[in-house]
Amino acid sequence: MTVTAEKENDREAPELPPKSADLQPKIATGRALVLGVVFGLVFGFLLQKGGVAKYHVLIGQLLLVDYTVVKVMLSAVVVGALGIHFMHRAGLVELHIKPTRYASNVIGGLLFGIGFALSAYCPGTGAAALGQGNYDAIAMMVGMITGSYLFAEMSGYITRRVHPIGDRGKITLVDVLPMGRTAVVLGTVVLLVACLLTIEYLDVR
Repeated sequence: MTVTAEKENDREAPELPPKSADLQPKIATGRALVLGVVFGLVFGFLLQKGGVAKYHVLIGQLLLVDYTVVKVMLSAVVVGALGIHFMHRAGLVELHIKPTRYASNVIGGLLFGIGFALSAYCPGTGAAALGQGNYDAIAMMVGMITGSYLFAEMSGYITRRVHPIGDRGKITLVDVLPMGRTAVVLGTVVLLVACLLTIEYLDVR
C-alpha cells in the first residue's frame, strides 16, 4: 500500500501538447548564467584532477585496458543519484526528466559513440583537455561546434520526423518497476557500488 502511494506521488501529470509560445527558446537569467559558469568550472576542474582529460586514459578506456573513466563516472552517478534524490524529497530541487524517444536516443547515442571512438574525447573531457594544453582536442572541439550548429539547423525536421518514432514520454524505472522511487535509487546505488568494487578488484589483479 505504501509503495503504491509513493509511486503515485512520484508520477507526473500527463504531458500536454506544447503551445507555440512554449516552443520559443527561453532566455537564461543572469543568475542562471553565473551558476552555469561556476558549475562548469568546478566540473572541468574535477575532470582534470580525476585524470579523465588525458588522451591515453580515455583511449585506454575504449580499448578496455584502463578503467579510470568508468570508475570516475560511476562514482559521480552514485553521488549524484543520492544527492539529487534526497534533495528532491526535501523540496530543494525539481526533476526535469527527458522523454524517452527510441529513434532519437539510438541515433544520438551512435553519433556520440562514433565521435568519441574517433577522437577519444567527449565534450566535457575535450574542453578540459584543451584547458590543460592538449591541443589535439581542438579538432574535436571544432567538430562539436559544427555538429551543434547542424543539429540546431535540423531541429525542426528532427522534432517532426524523428522524435515521434518510439516516443514513450517521460518514463523512469519507477514507472516500470513495482517499487517506490527511494527503493529504485538505493537499489541502483547498491548495484553500481558492486560494479565499482568488482572493477577495482579485477583492475588490481
